[in-house]
Amino acid sequence: MPAYIIGRIAVTDWSRYSEYMKVTPDVVARFGGKFIARGGEMVTLEGPQQTHRVVIIEFPSLESAKAFYQSEDYARAKKLRVGAATAEFLAIDGSPS
Repeated sequence: MPAYIIGRIAVTDWSRYSEYMKVTPDVVARFGGKFIARGGEMVTLEGPQQTHRVVIIEFPSLESAKAFYQSEDYARAKKLRVGAATAEFLAIDGSPS
């Protein structure tokens, strides 16, 4: 069953954050992941206005999503994000088709 990582990111330094954005696609792909949404235009339909960048990544399973996030490769990528953004990440099982 697919699983998803959902991230809400408050970017404080776009030039530094762009370096993080350059390296994450390869790391995501190594764990079978693909970006579903990556900071595109967003409209709040209900509730408080959302201003954080939203990222959704699909993985083949919850185990592969966790393995990606806990990997040494992603730990190196996260160091690029330190001081450039604050983030919240969730991993969630998808719905069976």
